[in-house]
Amino acid sequence: MIKVGVIGAGGKMGSAVMAAVESAPDLELTALIDPIVDSLAPGRDLVRAESLSELNDGDADVLVDFSTPDAVNGHLLEGIERGFHMVVGTTGLRDDVLDNVRVAAGKGGNVVIAANFALGAVLLMGFAQHAAKYFDGVEIIELHHDKKLDAPSGTALATARHISQGRSEVDKGALHDATSKISLDGARGARTEDGITIHSVRLPGLVAHEEVIFGNPGETLTLRHDSYDRSSFMPGVLLAIRSVETRPGLTVGLEHLISD
Repeated sequence: MIKVGVIGAGGKMGSAVMAAVESAPDLELTALIDPIVDSLAPGRDLVRAESLSELNDGDADVLVDFSTPDAVNGHLLEGIERGFHMVVGTTGLRDDVLDNVRVAAGKGGNVVIAANFALGAVLLMGFAQHAAKYFDGVEIIELHHDKKLDAPSGTALATARHISQGRSEVDKGALHDATSKISLDGARGARTEDGITIHSVRLPGLVAHEEVIFGNPGETLTLRHDSYDRSSFMPGVLLAIRSVETRPGLTVGLEHLISD
């Protein structure tokens, strides 16, 4: 039985993770970490902590963190150093934090970080990498709820990296954009270092959606994934919880767990 603690248990994703863990016969929800922890799961015999520093060794084997980017930046190294395995779904992590995690992970706990835990989104990234070898142009549109703090999404950035890798495998070269006059800043979206354009949409009513449009003369190919409910992320979260103990160090991307 794997003992699981949830950081940010009071959030929407944290609540979904709690329910998913409790429904899994091989997992046990043992700890909640959140500033409002006293109001969560009333009457339940669970370890409760307002911060990670209050958690005792042995209270959990794996900590799942879907809190805010600033909070995760602090949680990661502390959790690793204390020997907890970490599963992180929060995007917008700083590069310097990831560099430190690469050095620290495995010396204490292991870490799995994924931009998106929906299996369909992970498959889309793989399909996009393959399609990128055959198309001259590509743009990404990512759509999320209006409470999302970071833009572009971690999923869009990860997809762009997959596309760049696919293009580099066949020497596709630089992407071309003939736009020479922009009358409104941002009209053409943002561009990665490799020239891939990403457009971010934030609206109430959305959850998490991504569309990748490839273009060649006379044709386009559109790949799209939609998460209509946070339950779509839970199979991937449970997979990561079950896998992190056996994956030394840092694993970035759920595709590594699926391919294994």
